Amino acid sequence: MTRVLERARRLRRELAFLLRLRVLPRGVAAYQWRARRLAWRLGDEFSLVSATEPEKLAALLSLAEDKHRVVELGTATGWTAISLLLADGQRVVVGYDIVERPELQMYLKLVSPAVRSRLELVCAPGEEGPRRDGHVDLLYIDSSHERAATIREVQAWAPALEDGALIVFDDFTHPEYPGVRESVQQLGLDGVERDGLFVHRMGAHQA
Repeated sequence: MTRVLERARRLRRELAFLLRLRVLPRGVAAYQWRARRLAWRLGDEFSLVSATEPEKLAALLSLAEDKHRVVELGTATGWTAISLLLADGQRVVVGYDIVERPELQMYLKLVSPAVRSRLELVCAPGEEGPRRDGHVDLLYIDSSHERAATIREVQAWAPALEDGALIVFDDFTHPEYPGVRESVQQLGLDGVERDGLFVHRMGAHQA
């Protein structure tokens, strides 16, 4: 009986999650669902818990609408990076993470080689900054969530961010990660909150 009840609860959770995917573009929603099903089969609890929520992902994709060169600090198992690629066939994403997670390669197999070719993975801390010249349209920070490290990341990438580029901080309102808000305040960045994200546009007035 306990197993039956647990299966019923899981089915309700998964149906609720499936309904939440309606806020995403069709291709991205399909990928998120396939990735979630794969995570269950792999027993990948990390991805199931840490993956970007559909509503927040929808907000990020909206912010990235005209952004073709994106850097993500804190790629983890790649669901968000791959979603950014699926949402725009011209977009290139460079993902930094200090941990190489083998599950990432499994999730990459869910998309075509053409999509995979537009993702560059770097196993290094984001505070190392760019490894080559070129501008970045959007910097998405979802890494350590620590104040000092986040400040160093922004400072390292600022030279690659031209006027109009966006810096998007994840978990800005999360009570367990005060370092994100503290870093924004210490850097004196103006911006707006959106679905748990803080968005700063380069060139905007700074306090």
